[in-house]
Amino acid sequence: MEMNFLPMSIKEVKRRGWEELDIILITGDAYVDHSSYGTAVIGRVLEKRGYRVGIISQPDWRDTKDFQKLGKPKLFFGITAGNMDSMVANYTANKKPRKKDDYSPGGQAGLRPDRAVIVYANRIREAFGDVIIVIGGIEASLRRFAHYDWWDNTVRRSIIFDARADILVYGMGERQIIEIADRIKQGKGLKHILGTATIAKDVEDSIKEGTDFIEIPSYEEVKNDKEKFNEAFRLIYTNQDPFRGKTIIQKHGNRYLVQYPPQPPLSEREMDEIYELPYTRNPHPSYDASGGIPGFETVRFSIISHRGCCGECSFCGLYMHQGRIVQSRSKHSILKEAKLISERKDFRGTITDVGGPTANLYKAKCPLWDKKGACINRKCLIPKKCNNLKLGLRDCIDLYKEILNISKVKHVFIESGIRYDLISGKDGEEYLVAICKNHISGQMKVAPEHCVDRVLKLMNKPPIECYERFVERFKEVNAKLKKDQYLVHYFITAHPGSTLEDAYAMSRYLKKKNIYPEQIQDFMPLPMTTSGCMYYTEIDPFTGEKIYVAKTFKERKMHRALIQYKNPKNKNLIKEAENTLKQKGIKTNL
Repeated sequence: MEMNFLPMSIKEVKRRGWEELDIILITGDAYVDHSSYGTAVIGRVLEKRGYRVGIISQPDWRDTKDFQKLGKPKLFFGITAGNMDSMVANYTANKKPRKKDDYSPGGQAGLRPDRAVIVYANRIREAFGDVIIVIGGIEASLRRFAHYDWWDNTVRRSIIFDARADILVYGMGERQIIEIADRIKQGKGLKHILGTATIAKDVEDSIKEGTDFIEIPSYEEVKNDKEKFNEAFRLIYTNQDPFRGKTIIQKHGNRYLVQYPPQPPLSEREMDEIYELPYTRNPHPSYDASGGIPGFETVRFSIISHRGCCGECSFCGLYMHQGRIVQSRSKHSILKEAKLISERKDFRGTITDVGGPTANLYKAKCPLWDKKGACINRKCLIPKKCNNLKLGLRDCIDLYKEILNISKVKHVFIESGIRYDLISGKDGEEYLVAICKNHISGQMKVAPEHCVDRVLKLMNKPPIECYERFVERFKEVNAKLKKDQYLVHYFITAHPGSTLEDAYAMSRYLKKKNIYPEQIQDFMPLPMTTSGCMYYTEIDPFTGEKIYVAKTFKERKMHRALIQYKNPKNKNLIKEAENTLKQKGIKTNL
């Protein structure tokens, strides 16, 4: 039977018996019809609602030809840069062009433009004039307010102004996109939709009477005053809860950005419905001869079990995108998907991952989340797990066991990151034993990120002793299981607050522990993250504490060299770092 992809050509549109499309989605990624790809999810959600949806993937942005190939949609164009911000996809942490794009056919770089949402939207305006444009995805979501842009090293205005879009969808946009489509079809306006932002000339016209709203410092103020930037960030951050978040307005020149409060969390039933849509779980056949799509290969046999993360790591954009409230699928739905995967002709017996932002937060629940939302003055996991947060570690173990009972499934591995600070108590011990015994293939990924507690606190990560306790337990469990298994460590260099002395301390720590990390991430200040805010203002936005920030590429390279102390290519940089430290009276001995 022919796989039922959403159409990417007029020929495919005609094959469905359609004369025109209601909605055309444009993406900076290759079209992969899999639930790990946002365009596929949004397309399938709209299709289920009865809308005729087409997709234009990775159009040539140098003229309007590719943007016109499916004609003009009856309702609107939906635009996303893809699964990553286009600047992150196109450039390394040191602002060098990437040689590979995992979301492109054959891993080919250069198939999406810088600032893809803006470029695509303006090409659409050029080609079709006043057609309705909806922007969304991670790039639009995390650039919805005036934000610091590391690549331009300046504060840019909300992306909706530069894109000249009619409405911006932030967060996971399934509910929003349906309401937008329904309203346009009915000839109604696009104001007051939760989880969206629009432009207004007059604030009163965009705020319902009696609605509680706040006005944050304007684009012009945050661009010219770092204290105002921090003030705006705090107000945005503390109003991202769907239960207590207020409408936020931010003036840009003589117009206003109006962000309506976030959408409420999805129910288990809604999550199941989204992930049970008829994805083909394949790239579009037009890519057959292109050498595959690397990003797809990593998720081909994986399952998303939940979304949202209550960890609030400072350097991560998930809080501002997926939110803090964990939303999980039912076990029945996940097992149904696992069975579908097992019946594929290309399945060889291994489910490569069952997880989400953090694998062991599946089925995590707080009694406050359903009615009051997440606490405003308390964090769920730092300095330690809140007693109100109930973990679903037993649910995880049972789920993995039942997937293994499916015919043709030989292995279930967990490739998503695991928070080691949540593996405690009786359930935690059972979870660790189960993972080590059955669900890792010799290696387990953990992310201590740093070893200096002062830096870890700025990262909103647990103290290093928490990691050390976990390492001992990991060794003990594997010794009992008589397994030779290892930890793969993730670290971040040059995070705000980390000095050259701190980088040296981490180097000494790793050497003492006989750890030589390959998984190093040079810090990248992403828009609308706490760490990005710290990088730009050199101030903790919540405490007002001044923070040291390594801003030159030279110093950032020295931080990395100290961590990767065995690499002979780092010899000169390490020597220079040691000389710098000696000038400050710090003895070195690498």
